[in-house]
Amino acid sequence: MTAETSQTLDRGLRVLKLLAETDHGLTVTELSSKLGVNRTVVYRLLATLEQHSLVRRDLGGRSRVGLGVLRLGRQVHPLVREAALPSLRSLAEDVGATAHLTLVDGADALAVAVVEPSWTDYHVAYRTGFRHALDRGAAGRAILAGRGPDEDLGPGYVLTHSELEAGASGAAAPLLGVLGIEGSVGVVMLAESVPDTVGPRVVAAAREVADALS
Repeated sequence: MTAETSQTLDRGLRVLKLLAETDHGLTVTELSSKLGVNRTVVYRLLATLEQHSLVRRDLGGRSRVGLGVLRLGRQVHPLVREAALPSLRSLAEDVGATAHLTLVDGADALAVAVVEPSWTDYHVAYRTGFRHALDRGAAGRAILAGRGPDEDLGPGYVLTHSELEAGASGAAAPLLGVLGIEGSVGVVMLAESVPDTVGPRVVAAAREVADALS
C-alpha cells in the first residue's frame, strides 16, 4: 500500500530543491513552469516558506533560498560528527596525530569533529569549532581541490606546513560523493613534513566517512 502523502508539502520541498540548484534564483513564472502548477499556488508556497525564512525574494522578484535553510543545515553537524567519529578515532590512533572532520560553513572551513590520539606523548591541540579560510590549511585546501578536476588532487590528498600553526604540518583529503555536504578529513601533527604513509591513510579515512554519510 502506498503511504498517504501531503501534496502541498511535496510541492514546498520541490520549490526548495529547485531554488537550491540555481545561483540566480527563480521567478514565480519559472517555478510555475517547473512545478507544473499555476502561479497562484506558487505564490502561496513562497509566502509560507518566506514566513519561515526558508525563502527570500530579491528586488527583482526572483526567489532564492533563505537563511533559515542555513540554520537548519547547521543542525546536521551533530549527525555528521557521530557518523564520522569511528573513522576519525581509527585514523588518529593509526597515525598518532590529531584527526579532524572539517565542513564548509559559509566562506570558512569549520572543524566539526576532532579526535586526539591516546598513546602519544604530545600532539597538536585542535578544537571543535575552530574555523579558518578555505584557502589556508590542509583541510580547506583539500575541500577546494575536491571542487575541481581530478588532477587538482594529485595523489588524492593535500599537504601543508605552518599555514595555521607554526611548526605544524597537515594532510587532508576531500569528502567525495556525499550529496549536500562539502568537507574533508585530515590530520595535523608537529613535524617538518608529513610521512609518506599518512596521505594514503587519510584518503582511506575520507572514503570511510563518505561511505558512512552516503
